[in-house]
This record gives sequence, structure tokens and C-alpha cells, in this order.
Amino acid sequence: MKKDKLASSDGLKDEDIELQRELLGFTEVNRGREFHSTLSSDAIRNFALSIGDDNPLFIDEDYAQGTRWGSVIAPSIMTAIVNKPLIGKRIPKEVKAKTRGLFKNCQTFMSGGTWHWYRPMYPGDTIYSFEGEESVEEKPSEFGGRTVHITRRYVKFNQRAEVVGVYRALRIIAERKKARDKGKYTDIEIANYDAERAAEIDQKYLAEKPRGSDVLWWEDVQQNESVSVIQKGPLTVTDIILTHCAGYGLAPYRMLASSRIAAKDRVKMPALYSENQQGFPDTGARVHWDSDAAKLVGNPQAYDWGLLREFWLYHVLSDWIGDDGFVVSMRDEIRKFNYLGDLQTLSGKVMSKRQDGAQNLVDVSIVATNQRGEETALADATIALASKQSGPVVLPEVPADLAQQAVEFMAEHNRLRQHHD
Repeated sequence: MKKDKLASSDGLKDEDIELQRELLGFTEVNRGREFHSTLSSDAIRNFALSIGDDNPLFIDEDYAQGTRWGSVIAPSIMTAIVNKPLIGKRIPKEVKAKTRGLFKNCQTFMSGGTWHWYRPMYPGDTIYSFEGEESVEEKPSEFGGRTVHITRRYVKFNQRAEVVGVYRALRIIAERKKARDKGKYTDIEIANYDAERAAEIDQKYLAEKPRGSDVLWWEDVQQNESVSVIQKGPLTVTDIILTHCAGYGLAPYRMLASSRIAAKDRVKMPALYSENQQGFPDTGARVHWDSDAAKLVGNPQAYDWGLLREFWLYHVLSDWIGDDGFVVSMRDEIRKFNYLGDLQTLSGKVMSKRQDGAQNLVDVSIVATNQRGEETALADATIALASKQSGPVVLPEVPADLAQQAVEFMAEHNRLRQHHD
């Protein structure tokens, strides 16, 4: 059996960090085609079910017609995996050329992000976006030695040039060999469950229920009250597969590809591939389902994607607020790895309630804790709720500069498309 060559001795290079900083200040169209570009009821339903969410607002068209939205709507966190290529302004070619292929043989971790949402996404909506790097910071890490933290902003808007949401994604680039040699996590005890414990977990799952049509009124919410408690796990390879069924990892960089498509991708993006135990190039993403590959980067088991836990954190919120609430924002952090076999309990509480203009808002804090008692992810979120006095939930206003940019990008896209046609 050949040794898997996922690990490499190459580390972070000063010149790569400086070149990455040259991307700051540029805004360009997002030309990637995500797994979904135009939403359908089927796409929304399959996304929700793939992350373990059976909320009828997302999966039952007949039920959803009777809600204030009048239709199935997408969980707002789904903005992460919806995008249609936009034609228009790009980063200058010379800048793009010299910043291509940075941080080879390093490990990339999605470490959380900040989300702002302004309106729901409906079946039939096509989502476009413009994007750009906002910050590049070098930071020390006990696990990975030297790391670089990069924040990228994505502004998502629909076919009517209405801004749906803004996502600021934090990715951490770590020196792969130091992560492996450090061995910090190799002594972690891998979880095991007997029949009695497995039955107990299932009973808790069966007791979970989204609020649904039972309106959560702003006036009735009390500071320090509990938010929904849900479970996720024990993490299985099936959960990882379903994350990809939901639409993550298949675009725009195709971390997952097969046969002829993979061969073409290896020509364009060879750094995303390395030899597996059979000596054939395979995706570096296999650390999420192949524990042997995960051990080569310093982990005892395969582990989830950070975005999956962002999906889960949002699930807690949507269960709690019911059909009539709206998640305005969520800032989350992925603190620790979530390994195969780990069971996460997600819970939270109300931190404060306030009014902002016509909006009735509640601030909540959510935490995910594994079976070892470790906090693996957390989120602070703001919710808009209906009021007994002032009526239905009021959606947030889109910042004027983003609204104007969306209109301009959409107009340029339409003009160029007509010229091309």
C-alpha cells in the first residue's frame, strides 16, 4: 500500500501573504456557478432535509401557502450555496495572474463568518453576487503554527437586483506539516455509543419540533430565556455526504469531482489534489470522510466542514422563531473540530431585546457543545419578530451603497449579455 501524500513540508510563504494583500480593495463579479443558481421548491426542500431540518415552512408547499410568506421560502443560510455567474467587472488580469495558486500545500479551514439577511429567497429566484477580499491578517496558532486569516465579502442579490444578504467568510490558511507534527489532537478519545445511549439520542430527536405557526411575539420574549435545544450527530460519513447533497463543495471550485471532470480540474487546479493510498490524485477534501487522510494533517479522525455547523446554528434559530420571525444577522465562530462520532448539542439564550426604528429585535447567543463538554461552535444572532402592538415583522433596510451597487452590477450584466447574444 502506498503512503498517502496529502501532507507536505512546504509552509506559508511571506511572498504569498503579500500577494494576497494586493487583492484588498477590489470588487468583482462572482462568475462561479454554485450547485443551485435558480431556486425551486425541490432545491429548498432537499437542502433543508439534507441538513436534518424538517421545518414545513421549507419543505411543505401546501403548508407554506398559509404562512405570512405565502410560499415555501429558503432557509436564509442557503445563500451560501446559490449563485449564477454574473457578467461584468473583474479584477485586473495582471493582479489575477500573480495571485493565482497561492498557499500551495497549506491546509484551509473555514472558521466561521458573519451573515446579514434582508429578504427571503423564494422558488424562482435567481441569485447573483459580487465579491472581494476585505482583510488579510497573519496570526499565530497553537495548532497550526503560523496562520493567515482571510475575510471575503459576498453580496447576494436576486434577478430584480434586490440584495438578499451579505456573507463575510473567514478562512484560515495553516501550515500543513506543522499541523501534522504538532499532534495536538491525536490523543482525543473517539466517541462510541452502546444501544442504550443510541436509543436515548433518538428519543431526544423525536421530541424536537419547530415552532411553526405558533407566533413568537416580541413582547413575550424575556431576557435570559432559553432558545431551542437541538442535537446534531453523532457525526457520520453520511452526514458529510448529505452536506454535499445540500449543495456544498460541488462549486465553484469543485472540491468534489469525478472521472473526466476531475481530470480536467486537476489540470486547472492541481494544488487541490494529492496522491491517495493507491497512488492516484484525489481531492484534498477527503480529510472530511477519510480518517487516514485526516491523520496526516494532525487529526485523529475525519471531521466536518465548518459551513455544516453554520447550517446547524441557523437551524436552531429557525426552529425557535417560527414562521413569522426573520433572522436578520448571525456571526459565528467554529472553535474546535467536529470528528466522526461526535454528538453536538446546540442551545442558547436571549441576551437582550430592543427596538430599532420599526423593527422589534431580539439578540440571542447559541453554542454547540460536544459529548466531551467542549464548545465547538458559537453564534450571536439578531432576530426580527412580530409585535402584538405594531404588527408583522419588519424586514431590515439594505444599506444604500450595496443597493446601488447591485442595481449597477445587474444593469451591466444585462447590457453585456444582450451584446453577447
